[in-house]
Amino acid sequence: MDIRAAEISAILKKQIKDFGKEAEVSEIGQVLSVGDGIARVYGLDNVQAGEMVEFPGGIRGMALNLETDNVGIVIFGSDRDIKEGDTVKRTGAIVEVPVGKELLGRVVDPLGNPIDGKGPIKSKERRRVDVKAPGIIPRKSVHEPMATGLKAVDALIPIGRGQRELVIGDRQTGKTAIILDTILNQKPIHVAGPEKDKLYCVYVACGQKRSTVAQFVKVLEDNGALEYSIVVAATASDPAPMQYLAPFAGCTMGEYFRDNGMHALIAYDDLSKQAVAYRQMSLLLRRPPGREAYPGDVFYLHSRLLERAAKLNDSQGAGSLTALPVIETQANDVSAYIPTNVISITDGQIFLETDLFYQGIRPAVNVGLSVSRVGSAAQTKAMKQVAGKIKGELAQYREMAAFAQFGSDLDATTQRLLNRGARLTELLKQPQFSPLKMEEQVVSIYAGVNGYL
Repeated sequence: MDIRAAEISAILKKQIKDFGKEAEVSEIGQVLSVGDGIARVYGLDNVQAGEMVEFPGGIRGMALNLETDNVGIVIFGSDRDIKEGDTVKRTGAIVEVPVGKELLGRVVDPLGNPIDGKGPIKSKERRRVDVKAPGIIPRKSVHEPMATGLKAVDALIPIGRGQRELVIGDRQTGKTAIILDTILNQKPIHVAGPEKDKLYCVYVACGQKRSTVAQFVKVLEDNGALEYSIVVAATASDPAPMQYLAPFAGCTMGEYFRDNGMHALIAYDDLSKQAVAYRQMSLLLRRPPGREAYPGDVFYLHSRLLERAAKLNDSQGAGSLTALPVIETQANDVSAYIPTNVISITDGQIFLETDLFYQGIRPAVNVGLSVSRVGSAAQTKAMKQVAGKIKGELAQYREMAAFAQFGSDLDATTQRLLNRGARLTELLKQPQFSPLKMEEQVVSIYAGVNGYL
């Protein structure tokens, strides 16, 4: 075999010519200790708060505690494969997720990765999950109705686009059912309505059972409602950082619609589990605990999330993001720490009671304790006219019913009031998965209030 010098020199010249001088510089640190989903890392001196970092094997984490000698990082995944001495790489990016209409009809995790087995999501835009809420100037007061399809809500506790209405109650009182009916009620507008009236829905499942989330998605699919909805799921088996991040990720996806002149609805189901996940992370990061062992900034956690739901003014595109946060109470205790926090942040609450639920009054809305602080401005004129009297009459009925338990012989007027109150209570009952159009609601309530039932 003869060696051709010219050929070899040509190959060498080509290789030297193609030799790149660029070196990828990435700041790295070392894992000092790891456990319970938290890693302490030394060496990431310039890391930003909330920045994504990468562990070996592609596992991601987020820098939360920036201390003098180390960084406390929460891990988005299993910490089993991370060991002491592993190298950790900065990504230089604050945690962000894909946004856009491409996500509609999909189920994603809090980092925006699809978990429904329908292939990758081809979204063109990414946004940070934790951004500042709009200021005072870009906002406008709530004035358009957000129909839920439930008589008890639309007549007595109306919700407007851009409002934040808390759904609060014990477990198994139908909180998720109210949200599900609200999402299903948007179907007719999406089928036949104009683009400006369409309401895109984002459902954030935080700390729920996988079977529950799967069932929810199946109902949406069966009713053709998944095509205008995004489901962000951080189930009970996911690590605490994922459950903490899920509401923020969902909110960012909803903000895309708000900022582009469209309307969106976001439901956080539920924020008590997010607070528990945040408490777990904070205690493991050795932040000082406060009341009920929650960290001092748990109010800020929820306020900065819920303040992002807003109605923007016309110069900003007139979009809106309506929030329906859910809080689960223990034994109807509305005065616990997290419930009082969220009640004070939101523009009203729908209070669901176990007793009413078991009496067969469903949705089990306690009309006396439920309130909407801004929704009446968004109610349609027809509904406002017919529903004006009903609240007072129901309050009168509840008072009478409490006294009527003691006396057996009641005069005719009292008996008439009790019968009328019972009829109105029956009128507000509604089976699940059967939301009503606004016109149908107005007619049925008109009939009830004017004694035609």
